Formats: sequence, C-alpha cells, structure tokens
Amino acid sequence: MPSQGTIGDRVRGLRLSRRMSQAQLAGPDLSDSYVSLIESGKRTPTPVVARLLAERLGCTTEFLLHGIEPRQRIDTELGLRHAELELGHGDPALAAERFGDIVRAAGEDNALLAAHARFGRARALEAQGKIGSAVEAYERLRREASAHPERLADLPLTVALCRCYQRAGDVLRARDLGAHALEQVTRLPLVHGDVAVELAAALAEAEIGLSYVEEVLGSTGVPVPADRTTEILSLWQASVSAAEGEDSALAVRFADDALAAGRPARIATRMAQIAMRWAELSAARGNVETEEFDRLVSGASEVFSVLPAAAVEHGRSLIVLARVRLRSGDHLDASRLAGRALELLAEGPVAIAASAHLVQAEAGLARSDGDPASSLRQAAALLTAAPATGTVRDREVARVWRELGDLWGRAGHRDQQSRAYRRALEAVGVRSTVAGAVTSAVFAR
Repeated sequence: MPSQGTIGDRVRGLRLSRRMSQAQLAGPDLSDSYVSLIESGKRTPTPVVARLLAERLGCTTEFLLHGIEPRQRIDTELGLRHAELELGHGDPALAAERFGDIVRAAGEDNALLAAHARFGRARALEAQGKIGSAVEAYERLRREASAHPERLADLPLTVALCRCYQRAGDVLRARDLGAHALEQVTRLPLVHGDVAVELAAALAEAEIGLSYVEEVLGSTGVPVPADRTTEILSLWQASVSAAEGEDSALAVRFADDALAAGRPARIATRMAQIAMRWAELSAARGNVETEEFDRLVSGASEVFSVLPAAAVEHGRSLIVLARVRLRSGDHLDASRLAGRALELLAEGPVAIAASAHLVQAEAGLARSDGDPASSLRQAAALLTAAPATGTVRDREVARVWRELGDLWGRAGHRDQQSRAYRRALEAVGVRSTVAGAVTSAVFAR
C-alpha cells in the first residue's frame, strides 16, 4: 500500500493504484477540485472527510492521516515507551539504539513520532555523557521545531541545550539559552511540571535566574519519594510479556503505569539537586542563614538516601552538609559526614571524593589536636589521578586543587600550596610558574 510522506501524497497514490479519477473519488459528497487541493497539500481533510476518503480508497483513516496502520502505530508507540523506560531505568546506550529504531520505523510517514524519538535519542546521548553528539542532535531538533512547531516544542530543547552547554564548559552560551527559556516561561507563567523543574535545574547550574529557581523550590518543595524500583521493573516486564503475547494495548497500559511510577522519584531527584545548588549559591552570596541552608541540604540528602541510583548525589550532599557543620562550628560532625561520603564515593568522581578529604582536613585544622596533612595528601593523590576531559569537569578538578592549595597554606606548607595552585591552573589548560593571585583570577568567573 502506498505510504508517501503527506496526506495528499497518500490520497493521490491510493487513488491512482485503484485507477480512480478525482471526480470518482469525490463522488456526490465532494468536488473534484477539493480532492485536487487535498492531493496538492493545499487543504487538509477534516476527520469526517478523511473517513469518507478512506472508505472509498479501501484503507483505514489512521493510515490516510498518519501513513501507518493502527497496529503499526500502537507498536511504534509501545517501542517509544519502552525506550523511555530504558533511558530512565536501564541502559542509556540501549535506549539510544531503541529510539533510533523508532526513528527508522516511523520515517517521514509519521514525522511527529519520529521527532519525539529523535528527542529521546538526544537525551540518551546526553545521559551517556556524549555531550557533543547530544548538542548536535538538540540543535537540529531546535531548528526543526522553529519550522514545524506542531511536531516539537522549542522550550524543552532550549532547556536541554542550556544544560549541555553548561556541562561542556560553554558558560556564556548556556546562560544565553537559559535567559531565553526563562523569558518564555515567565510569559506563561509556569513554575510546576517537568519543564519548569528542568529549567530551574539548568538555571541553577548556570548561576542565573535564581529568583525563578527559588520560586520553583517554593512551589514544589523537596519531596522525599518512596523507592518504587521493584514496582517499575515489574510493570516494565509485564509490558514486555503482553507485547510478546501480541496484546499491544495492554502492553502500552503497563508501560504507561511504569513511567508514571518512576516520575515522582525523577522529580524529587531534580528538586533535591536544585535545592542543594541553590543553597550553595545563596550561601556564597551570604543570602541564607545556616539554619535554612541546613534544612535545604538535609532535605536533599534524605531524598538521595532512599534512591539506590543516587549514591554519588548522596555523597555530594553529605559533603555540602558537612561544610554547613563546619560553618556552625560542629567540626566532629563535619568530619563524620565527610567520612560517610567517602564510603559512598568509593567508585565515584575523584573531585567529589577529594572534596570530602578536604572537609576532613579543614575540620582537623579547626581542632587544636587535628593533623590535616594526611587528608590533604589523600586529596592530592585522587586529583593527580584525574584524567583531563576537556569539559566542565576539569574546572571542578581545578577548583578542588585551588581549595587544596588554600588548605596547604593554612597548614603552613608553602611548597605544597604553590604546587597545588600550579596544578589548578594546569587543569584548565594554563601553564604558568606563577600561582597565587593568577589562580584566583582564573576561577573567580
């Protein structure tokens, strides 16, 4: 059966294959000129006209409108849901493959499904850390969204690009995109839902629009979710089994239930990340009392503690909480929290683990009986082993090197201080024998 890319193409292809004239297809209900306009793409048939044409052409209305049969469409929709489940609860690399399969299956005959699958594939690339490829995919989709707004919305793509450029270290581009997205949201206005939460997270990382971030935090809060991993996986497996039994409608229902079950944890994780970042930025500006800071970070830490997949975030939150304890003078609890973080970060990012050692060193410096040298040496060993990535991660490593230098200086080890400052500069591609003021200038931005 012909399945050209537009409704008009399909009407014409089916009419010719049945050796019908435009007047014969029009019959007593339509004019042959109206049929001609539909075939040329100058008119889109109403649902009533589409059903009438489908009856005369011997096809389903679904095929005429979308270029795909009902069973094919529901199978494609199911594949899209299973790819989403793979992205959220399985293997992002496999999710990218499945989204790619859907793009090829949908083709140009179903541009809407194909566009959503390409968006999913871009998110899967981002989840794998393939930021360059993700940016290329998002940029192509954004151009398409401007030309075909009926297929994809621009706002989620702008937010995704803001997030990716920030991760890639292009801070100015990230802030431009974040400001553009914020303008769109402010006009709506919108502080609830997935788009608002993702935008707040991106703005917090880009360090702009903090009043909006605070508004989203106030509206949504930092809910502590239940761990529903077992339920999600069970529903996902039930969906797969139903599909194998050729009950696609039931398979879609189970997949929808699995996706719905996973949403609270996803939103809670994002809100916890936002709360932690907002508290850090506000504290750096002197805008948050220690008690408020403690409340936000403790709430974030509680969220991460109940989610098995959030061990790294849990460790990071404990380090931030330990710094709160340092500010309040509770050095023993700060050291204890940093130790718990190190247990969680055994296989985690070295910059975060090194930060935990620095907290322990700072707690040791604050106590008259403390010796920070051991903790500082362990932090240095971790940072030395960190490979260059060419991304914002290098900047994080550099910041920790600089903090390490500050602490070596406070401990009276000037040679170690200069060495740490030099390594901080080298981490961001600056080769210099001058440390001190130059280092501070590099990371002040």
